[in-house]
Amino acid sequence: MKIADKIQILADAAKYDASCSSSGSSRTSAPDGTGNAAMSGICHSWSADGRCISLLKILMSNACVYDCGYCINRRSNNLARATFTPEEIADLTINFYLRNYIEGLFLSSAVYASPDKTMADMVEVCRLLRQKYRFNGYIHLKVIPGAANDLVQQAGFLADRMSVNIELPSEASLKRLAPQKSKQGILAPMKQIGENFNGFKLERKKTRNAPHFCPAGQTTQMIVGASAESDLQILNLTENLYNKMSLKRVYYSAYIAVNDGPLLPAVSTAPPLVREHRLYQADWLLRFYKFQAHEILSPAFPNLDERLDPKAAWALRNFDLFPIDINRASYEELLRVPGIGITSARRIIKTRRVAAIREQDLKKIGMVFKRARFFITLNGKYLGDAGLSHQHIVSAMCKAEPPSSKKLQYNSRQLRLF
Repeated sequence: MKIADKIQILADAAKYDASCSSSGSSRTSAPDGTGNAAMSGICHSWSADGRCISLLKILMSNACVYDCGYCINRRSNNLARATFTPEEIADLTINFYLRNYIEGLFLSSAVYASPDKTMADMVEVCRLLRQKYRFNGYIHLKVIPGAANDLVQQAGFLADRMSVNIELPSEASLKRLAPQKSKQGILAPMKQIGENFNGFKLERKKTRNAPHFCPAGQTTQMIVGASAESDLQILNLTENLYNKMSLKRVYYSAYIAVNDGPLLPAVSTAPPLVREHRLYQADWLLRFYKFQAHEILSPAFPNLDERLDPKAAWALRNFDLFPIDINRASYEELLRVPGIGITSARRIIKTRRVAAIREQDLKKIGMVFKRARFFITLNGKYLGDAGLSHQHIVSAMCKAEPPSSKKLQYNSRQLRLF
């Protein structure tokens, strides 16, 4: 099969993998090498449907031995199959880079032959790029669950970022839709990567000669909507992954009905993009706003409100905690106010050190006043409409939502490489 035909098959097959962010690497650039993995060396270019196109995002192979119900590349599907050799991918990457088509490589693969064989070939791609071609650029490598520990270890010294897809939010769903995979098989390499990342990071504080292991950290991705788990279950899993596995990001991928089967949602069902959007917002609260999963959702409220962002929904459920005085509230309290973000909260704290905040200062600070006004006071004055009921505030908050979050559209068209 010609290389161009392989590219067409395997680049299209890679479009369902969402975790392609490339920031965070600090790999030292050798003076006689090619490329740069530092932040200034990565050009982020995004397609209309949100996919990063600055990386050569491709599969090593789509000839999978597994038969996962949700996957387009499953063994029982009748589609064109192709497999690259490590030399072909390394040659493609370096030539695409030299022609300024890409800034790095995002490499994943279906499992062909065995997990060890697949992982060994992917590690060989990285070795060729780093040692033969002296490529200093960014490499994101998908780890194959079930591969030997030494292969994962080798990959960590060669790649900038690694990821192990957790696939589905519960072990029960994994057994039902992907019976050849196991929870332990997925979590084991994630734990190994996290421990090595933290271990070598600590070692570099003692000696500068300690090697970098997966310098941009690890991520994972889970499918939302293919199984019946609630948003509370998903956020609890996410919180545990951040706390125990040292993950940089968890990506949520709205289920796309590419297969038909009795255990799957109907093929005609649209991808739950608004739900995916709300999960990303809740994830942001976990990582940057010091929320915990049990605060965002509870058994009484197990799913995110699609009408409101998670912070606004939390504030309305805990309306007895508000309003707070913007001139007296702590930084942590300000972060809990809908319409006040990290930057605006810091500006409020900084401004208060000089003089009390006035009403005319609020827009300069950068908060979204039409949302925050229901939850704050200024020198004893309530800035919302005191005559509004709780239901009217909910209605007003819904109207204040950005229209982009309500009109998400799905476009499955893969961009051409040429």
